[in-house]
Amino acid sequence: MNKRSRRKVLIIGIVFGVSLATVLGLTAFEENLLYFYSPTDVKAGKAPGTHSFRVGGLVVAGSVNREPDSLKIVFDVTDNQEEMTIEYTGILPDLFREGQGIVAMGNLQPDGRFVAQEVLAKHDENYMPPEVADALKTSEEAAKKAAY
Repeated sequence: MNKRSRRKVLIIGIVFGVSLATVLGLTAFEENLLYFYSPTDVKAGKAPGTHSFRVGGLVVAGSVNREPDSLKIVFDVTDNQEEMTIEYTGILPDLFREGQGIVAMGNLQPDGRFVAQEVLAKHDENYMPPEVADALKTSEEAAKKAAY
């Protein structure tokens, strides 16, 4: 093999290696994305059933149920159109309360329950996660259109 042939093989090998690394990196990146869905989207079947995603809304008043002698908590969230139940085992954020905006990350179970691994609450009176604010705004606009 002369110098020119070795160079071609080396260049082809480098291009193939970079292409393979790019494909593998993009595949891993796509699998780790956490998309946000409102309760309306989840009820409509738009949420994935195979991997984790985020869901958020306002905690429904009177829906927080804590199991005695356990860290398991079940509560409902709403986007003012649909409600869904979230099940969480762990310590909730200090700012978690009824009527407040939250975002939960977890998986939708085959029986329709959403089991959260993490629950995030807003950090002050003026802040609401952008995804929750957008979902609430969209549901309010849809309700206004339906009223006309």
